[in-house]
Amino acid sequence: MLTWPAPQIPRLPGTGEPVRVLDTSTGQVVVAAPGPEARLYVCGITPYDATHLGHASTYVAFDVLVRAWRDAGQRVTYASNVTDVDDPLLERATATGVDWRTLAADQTALYASDMTALGVVPPDVYRGVVESVPQVVAAVEALLARGAAYRLPSPDGGDDVYADLSADPAFGSVAGLDEAAMLVLSAERGGDPDRPGKRSPLDPLLWRAERPGEPAWDAPGLGRGRPGWHIECSVIARDGLGVPFDVQGGGSDLAFPHHECSASHLRLLDAGESARAHVHTGMVGYEGHKMSKSRGNLVLVSRLLADGVEPMAVRLAVLAHRYREDWEWTDEGLVAARQRVVTWRRALAGNGGPDAAPVLAGIRAAVADDLDTPRALAVVDAWAATALAGQVRFHEGAPGLVARAVDALLGVRM
Repeated sequence: MLTWPAPQIPRLPGTGEPVRVLDTSTGQVVVAAPGPEARLYVCGITPYDATHLGHASTYVAFDVLVRAWRDAGQRVTYASNVTDVDDPLLERATATGVDWRTLAADQTALYASDMTALGVVPPDVYRGVVESVPQVVAAVEALLARGAAYRLPSPDGGDDVYADLSADPAFGSVAGLDEAAMLVLSAERGGDPDRPGKRSPLDPLLWRAERPGEPAWDAPGLGRGRPGWHIECSVIARDGLGVPFDVQGGGSDLAFPHHECSASHLRLLDAGESARAHVHTGMVGYEGHKMSKSRGNLVLVSRLLADGVEPMAVRLAVLAHRYREDWEWTDEGLVAARQRVVTWRRALAGNGGPDAAPVLAGIRAAVADDLDTPRALAVVDAWAATALAGQVRFHEGAPGLVARAVDALLGVRM
């Protein structure tokens, strides 16, 4: 699968600090990647209703992490996926009368266009589920051979295959939830805890046998069918990054069951942890509710851009909030972001201004401190206010360094 064009990232003097992030599984702030290499997996979109502000908030947050790692001198490998065959996509295709492949292709292209506009660095490894079916089949067969999965006859013939969570004593270590909470979330988020015949209600689907009218692929050892949700990310992350990698990322609604189950699959496949840290972004609300496809209260990046909002204002509106906190998209927040663009550009328009070195140091310190982008914006705001006041020592070239720092570390092109 092709990615979108990579933005050019300016070079900055010196190097940044080691980046620290909040690890969901421990509740501790940890160094995101302690070695010279940094490896990140972020769960991608299911391509329908792309790209809403919840998506944008997640991908901009991890884009800042990638930029901070690179600024610290680390070699970054970033992997992501597109869930281009899944129940919600098929349901939308049926409801709209559009072929599921056409819907997936169109929405994936729209997502790529939105990411390009927002200046998001594309993944190095970018794979769809459809193109990864052979690898998923091999992984499911391996889990069956190890006794970590089992077959369950489907209502329409053939066998579904489920992971046997009793084979993984560490299940539950990502989200840290009790069984009652896991059962509720499993039912709400794509699981089937009430499926008769399962060994445990929480056992996740690995392979879904062919149903009438659904896409399916030949898998001689499994029977015709398609991948379950969690195993796809396990396989794409493992093949693209190796295990363990440094950070597993996504929205907080993915911590359970998706990240819990994908981590479990990798433990059973590779006898080790999948990621050293699990990092999750907060939910974005709109009109008093979490922004979601099921509710339909979506603010789409493409719609904002079509209405004349420039991409950097959208990005600044996102960066004004700490990545791991829930927040609400408002018209007032967008107005403030647009004004920030105007103010920064006015301050950067001259040949000189206040010393830029403290600004660079301040942005670096903020993003290294658990991606504290509101603090980073405040550093630039303070410099801009001083520059526009015009009552400080003039440093030739200072606006250029500030502009490069804002671009390289925050992804905001002025």
